[in-house]
Amino acid sequence: MRALVIYSHPRKGSFTSAVRDVVLDKLRAAGADIRVTDLYADGFDPVLSGRELENYEDEGLNRDPVQGDIDDVIWCDTLIFVYPTWWYGLPAMLKGWLDRVMVPGVAFRMPDETNTDIRPGLTHITRMGVFTTCGASWWLTRFVGAPGRRTLLRGVRLMCARRCKTAFAAHYLMDSSTDASRAAHLARVAAKMDRLIGKAAPVKRKTEIPA
Repeated sequence: MRALVIYSHPRKGSFTSAVRDVVLDKLRAAGADIRVTDLYADGFDPVLSGRELENYEDEGLNRDPVQGDIDDVIWCDTLIFVYPTWWYGLPAMLKGWLDRVMVPGVAFRMPDETNTDIRPGLTHITRMGVFTTCGASWWLTRFVGAPGRRTLLRGVRLMCARRCKTAFAAHYLMDSSTDASRAAHLARVAAKMDRLIGKAAPVKRKTEIPA
């Protein structure tokens, strides 16, 4: 398993970082090869420039500004997003990562003479996890349409392998969370990860035979 974790939070020690750590612990226990992209710590620039937009459909040029990030996406078979939900959607940092990295020729194929619509380009990705926190309640988030969740679990997921497994967990009403609610959410994330990637095999211990 080759797992790419996209982490987006500007503050060290946030609850979102605790969620990330649970995800990473589960991946390590499963023996996965792991790459972590910490968008804020890495100083990722989320702004799609005018030049990038001009070259957006040119598959010979559109990778150049973010080649390292694209290499990570091409490398992985498991893609996991960990972020806070702000205004019901993705933080600008994470949305900018999608704008600049998920370009034609990488995330999808453009229409051509024989295809009238875009086609998936991430068919090597067979697992996707989405773990977030929301200040709003579950019902209000769903009433608005949960645009962040929809972007990832419908939009990006549609570009992945046809039978790509998914996992999602959100802590709603985060601003009024308690120690108990946060602990319960971390346990929920751990359980979701077990279903997504499988539980780690138990460690076999050698049986001592008396001399």
